[in-house]
Amino acid sequence: MSSPLPWIQSPDGFPHPSRSWDAASPAPGLLAAGGELGVPYLLAAYRQGIFPWFGAGQPILWWSPDPRMVLHVQEFRLHRSLRRVLQRFRATPGCEVRIDSDFPAVIRACAQTPRAGQDGTWIVPRMVAAYEALHAAGHAHSVETWVDGRLAGGLYCVALGRAVFGESMFAHATDASKIALAALVCLCRREGVALVDCQQNTGHLASLGAREIGRAQFLRHVARARAEPACEWRFEPVYWNELLPPTSAA
Repeated sequence: MSSPLPWIQSPDGFPHPSRSWDAASPAPGLLAAGGELGVPYLLAAYRQGIFPWFGAGQPILWWSPDPRMVLHVQEFRLHRSLRRVLQRFRATPGCEVRIDSDFPAVIRACAQTPRAGQDGTWIVPRMVAAYEALHAAGHAHSVETWVDGRLAGGLYCVALGRAVFGESMFAHATDASKIALAALVCLCRREGVALVDCQQNTGHLASLGAREIGRAQFLRHVARARAEPACEWRFEPVYWNELLPPTSAA
């Protein structure tokens, strides 16, 4: 039987992640409920490898799964088809990657874009408002794929020092989210970020090189990485050289 779920009432009230419900429970990785979605709570949670995830009509639920799905940026799997997509994108006028150009549009698109096999979204209005506040505080970022002046796809993430936590992606054009993810990988390689947290195991992420590691190992990484200087959140075309052969213009 699972232990009673703690109800938190302050940012310093999170239980240690090791107290999360185990694989034999109804909700493996569930750690606590309650609290708020303000910036102090979110920062306290992410610093300990904890994230919020809940649906409409539910209380705020906090999670720390074991194992944890992560993408080591040096293990990013650049399939031949995606390589061609990136090469074409880099060479095409009007195609560009922007960072934090329109965070509200990105998170809203992530919330509103239908997904196969999902009924509704966990990015409920309270979550949107919370991460917009976290962005305003400098701890959440969007990586955006733009084509001819229009936002075609992107992702948003949380960053504490050089600890990066991926949240969600969307695409309004073919491969636009994959381009944004590849750009994030390039930026992370450039800035010395070792891995990106993916939270949950999905076949799509696994196909791109993500894999599971133990929670204890993940928490050790977070403790080290969040103490390092913050990344410079910008993207220059030369960053594509982290994945693609340099061009004469780079």
